[in-house]
Amino acid sequence: MPRTVEDMTNTTATSTDIRPFRVEASQADLDDLMQRLARTRLPQPAPGDDWSYGTPNAYLREAVETWRTTYDWRAEEARINAVPHFITEIDGQPIHFIHVRSPHPGATPLILAHTYPGSSVDYLDMIGPLTDPVAFGGRAEEAFDVVVPDAPGYGFSQPVAEAGWATPRVARAYDELMHRLGYSEYGIHGSDNGALVARELGLQNPEGFLGLHVLQLFSFPSGDPAEFEHLEPQDYAGLEHMQWFQSVGGYNTMNASRPQTVAVGLSDSPVALLAYSELFNSFGNGTALVPLEKILTEVSVNWFANAAAGMSRSYFENARADAASEETGPQVNGAPTGVAVFKDDFQTIKVFAERDNSNIVHWSRFDEGGHYAALEVPDAVVGDIRAFFAGLRG
Repeated sequence: MPRTVEDMTNTTATSTDIRPFRVEASQADLDDLMQRLARTRLPQPAPGDDWSYGTPNAYLREAVETWRTTYDWRAEEARINAVPHFITEIDGQPIHFIHVRSPHPGATPLILAHTYPGSSVDYLDMIGPLTDPVAFGGRAEEAFDVVVPDAPGYGFSQPVAEAGWATPRVARAYDELMHRLGYSEYGIHGSDNGALVARELGLQNPEGFLGLHVLQLFSFPSGDPAEFEHLEPQDYAGLEHMQWFQSVGGYNTMNASRPQTVAVGLSDSPVALLAYSELFNSFGNGTALVPLEKILTEVSVNWFANAAAGMSRSYFENARADAASEETGPQVNGAPTGVAVFKDDFQTIKVFAERDNSNIVHWSRFDEGGHYAALEVPDAVVGDIRAFFAGLRG
């Protein structure tokens, strides 16, 4: 199990302390993973053994062999630890995060909020260009101080001992984290689960909040036929994408209804965790650009952190929170908002998004990349984040 530096000392920390953290799987845990992979028993293959029924044996067989024989966790562990990691306690919950300050004065503080089933490692390739743009062909005034938390139950923000960690509570924890780090103002970028947290911060609009940049605004038809009068042809393609996603995204229902049941298999079998992470492959529709090595790093982090239960329960908590808030009606985000829509991702429909978000000041589309653009085309995401926040600064 990964350890904090504090675990290896006899120091006593208070709940508000920020302590160094190092990602370090024990050799025993690594050996155990290899033994489990060697004993893999795949299911009886579905007819055709393709992605029609879910993650196929052919993909798993190759991925497991790579995981066992050529994938180098220790090298990835070193890459992860090349940036500073910390842990603190907020609202009774351990929060692990990466924090990299820019060498350039006046850098904009920025949260990077990760995906499901991702973690803070989603953004490793973006940290350097964001914090030190000059070293990557940019300008010093485009620099950011970057904070990359693991949401409660994800990555190394373990364990989740209390119920109630829905998106609003996560957003409040992130705001507390930024103030604890000494920032009086900050912005946020998010995708997937992180996009929900980002929009929630827009709704809460705490003091010093600059705005949100997201890859998705999850706005759907309200039932008013008038909304469809303003749709463009590409919007109908977006509606078709929504329908397709609903047809394959069964994990949403399982996580939101029986998270602890599914977590048993995911916590006991690394191959089950890999198979259940099929969203990294866009459910096998042929569009995902995430390399297998990056998928294995994401899954390895979740395996060593034993994060499956916490990640699944986040859906359950959000489903309960959404049901409780239905009586209050939809809320409109008025904070400055930027949206980047990638070709093979959820297609945010502007008519619906503008209904739910009244201050969209930046909108861009990209012809390459999908749901995990930070892992697929990180330079494009970096460039769009820079453009959005430069617009806010005028």
